[in-house]
Amino acid sequence: MLGICRGRRKFLAASLTVLFVPAITWIYLFAGSFEDGKPVSLSPLESQPHSPRYTASSQRERESLEVRMREVEEENRVLRKQLSLAQSRSPSHHRGNHSKTYSMEEGTGDSESLRAGIVAGNSSECGQQPAVEKCETIHVAIVCAGYNASRDVVTLVKSVLFHRRNPLHFHLIADAIAKQILATLFQTWMVPAVRIDFYDADELKSEVSWIPNKHYSGIYGLMKLVLTKTLPSNLERVIVLDTDITFATDIAELWAVFHKFKGQQVLGLVENQSDWYLGNLWKNHRPWPALGRGYNTGVILLLLDKLRKMKWEQMWRLTAERELMSMLSTSLADQDIFNAVIKQNPFLVYQLPCFWNVQLSDHTRSEQCYRDVSDLKVIHWNSPKKLRVKNKHVEFFRNLYLTFLEYDGNLLRRELFGCPSEADVNSENLQKQLSELDEDDLCYEFRRERFTVHRTHLYFLHYEYEPASDNTDVTLVAQLSMDRLQMLEAICKHWEGPISLALYLSDAEAQQFLRYAQGSEVLMSRHNVGYHIVYKEGQFYPVNLLRNVAMKHISTPYMFLSDIDFLPMYGLYEYLRKSVTQLDLANTKKALIVPAFETLRYRLSFPKSKAELLSMLDMGTLFTFRYHVWTKGHAPTNFAKWRTATTPYRVEWEADFEPYVVVRKDCPEYDRRFVGFGWNKVAHIMELDAQEYEFTVLPNAYMIHMPHAPSFDITKFRSNKQYRICLKTLKEEFQQDMSRHYGFAALKYLTAENNS
Repeated sequence: MLGICRGRRKFLAASLTVLFVPAITWIYLFAGSFEDGKPVSLSPLESQPHSPRYTASSQRERESLEVRMREVEEENRVLRKQLSLAQSRSPSHHRGNHSKTYSMEEGTGDSESLRAGIVAGNSSECGQQPAVEKCETIHVAIVCAGYNASRDVVTLVKSVLFHRRNPLHFHLIADAIAKQILATLFQTWMVPAVRIDFYDADELKSEVSWIPNKHYSGIYGLMKLVLTKTLPSNLERVIVLDTDITFATDIAELWAVFHKFKGQQVLGLVENQSDWYLGNLWKNHRPWPALGRGYNTGVILLLLDKLRKMKWEQMWRLTAERELMSMLSTSLADQDIFNAVIKQNPFLVYQLPCFWNVQLSDHTRSEQCYRDVSDLKVIHWNSPKKLRVKNKHVEFFRNLYLTFLEYDGNLLRRELFGCPSEADVNSENLQKQLSELDEDDLCYEFRRERFTVHRTHLYFLHYEYEPASDNTDVTLVAQLSMDRLQMLEAICKHWEGPISLALYLSDAEAQQFLRYAQGSEVLMSRHNVGYHIVYKEGQFYPVNLLRNVAMKHISTPYMFLSDIDFLPMYGLYEYLRKSVTQLDLANTKKALIVPAFETLRYRLSFPKSKAELLSMLDMGTLFTFRYHVWTKGHAPTNFAKWRTATTPYRVEWEADFEPYVVVRKDCPEYDRRFVGFGWNKVAHIMELDAQEYEFTVLPNAYMIHMPHAPSFDITKFRSNKQYRICLKTLKEEFQQDMSRHYGFAALKYLTAENNS
């Protein structure tokens, strides 16, 4: 619409030119002979009308004017012809733009004209723009290291995916932590027409470790310098982004700017919007050399093929070595070195309009980059303060950022129609499995959930833990949803060892959890808790998938399979470590049972010893777990024997047994067909028994279930007859699978179920 309006304005201006240029010319010719009704002298000699000099001069001037008139008329004729052609072509021209190309803002590449029209330059120009083909792949490079940066990358990618209409190829220069997190995330996200390649950032450290850097990004903040060497040699161009970037437009518009590079221009950069490189921020402030205000490297367009031919590696290294002799270290990481190179070679830069990198650090000129919301293209939170930065419109920018932060990433799994995409084995297998299901089956939704791929973000918060060297370490494993967050602090106080938690949350809830955790002194003081976000999808609570995610990402040889509603006894962590040694868990198939109790009181004086617990049992303050609603679940633990036991004792498997156990990390996973409420733990214990695990009750261990409101899933189980029918069907199918897998020995499970 904006392009049509500009086209009309140009047409009107040209029309006025056609009408007024001849009129003005004739007025000039005729008015030149009269003034106040009398002839006006066209020449100093006109007072001598019969002078030969006057006659010759007058004749020459008239001939000159006639020639000029003919030129003007010819120009008008050509202009009228062009207008006529433009009118006849304009409808198809606009349709063509919408069907095949993306609009893009006109960059200048010229510092003075950019500064003169920093806002006016935001408007797109009509006419032939370099096109980005519909299915052209856009390449994006990002350096990412650590847990926090991995979270930032997700928000950046969401903003790019939200606006994009082209296939994307992300080149992620990542350390081991970021690679583990982001590889799992993208594998489970399954976004069509998106390819991810990883490059080991740790292998690149030697390339830049010789450069002292004071910037908070550390050594990873220098790695954009070596992209020409790191990225594939056949990759010609790439957009390089910082992790704290948010896109407000289609990235194809930025990609199209490559077509405007001329001559030796190989770097597309936005001018730095702070006064940093002017050297006037404080007394004795001495920045690295830069051209004028310098350039910000949060958004870079790199022409890799030309940079390689120019021997970029040698260029930046020589510059850095020379400057470090006097500067001693960089203050702004790679940005300082980029600017020092540009200072010596200004011809390398194509200057982008500043709306391609609106820099929201304190005391910047960012407000000059936009006049309206529609002017914004890329927002850069390049202050260490991030969302707390001072800016006139920071509330708007913050809300825009939070929109993508909390946006449901599942909605970005949209196809790019008309663009062929690479074959994805995981996606093809999933489609095949789903196609084999009968949609008319009343239990279709239950069966479908087993194959649903849930987007998973591992280690959502910082995690740092080295297992004990004696190979006795135990990780507590549990899963939870938003309504159980209040249990986290209490569990951390009761269990000092490592914890692996899978949280079932929406994108918005994940941010609420982040704020909750960051506001908790207890949680922030613990770095040995791994929080793994499994994003919500579908109508069931995938309890066993969550358990499997938490189990898979432990770093200790043993795990305590618990639930979030239980508080372990004080000292249980150390007690279990001793028990795995005493019972030789490393060399035997044992499942150590921690007896489970419960209280109906929300405020409980937690027992500090077995004797105190037995006293509370006798007084009716505590009960054996689910004794009044599901006795069979824990009856085989034999609580009567436990009261007086001083040594571990063995118990046999019975139908519906579902104790909480300590096992080796190589134990079988939970069966994903069981979702929501019912049989999720029972099936797992049955499989442990089928694999000949020995169940051993620990005499001095216990855990207590804390009261809470009934879950949504147990409410569905109790109120929905079809839910119960489907659960019964899934149980029977599981038992049949057990018989097929474990043979004759598994027949006892069918018999036990029929007798129970």
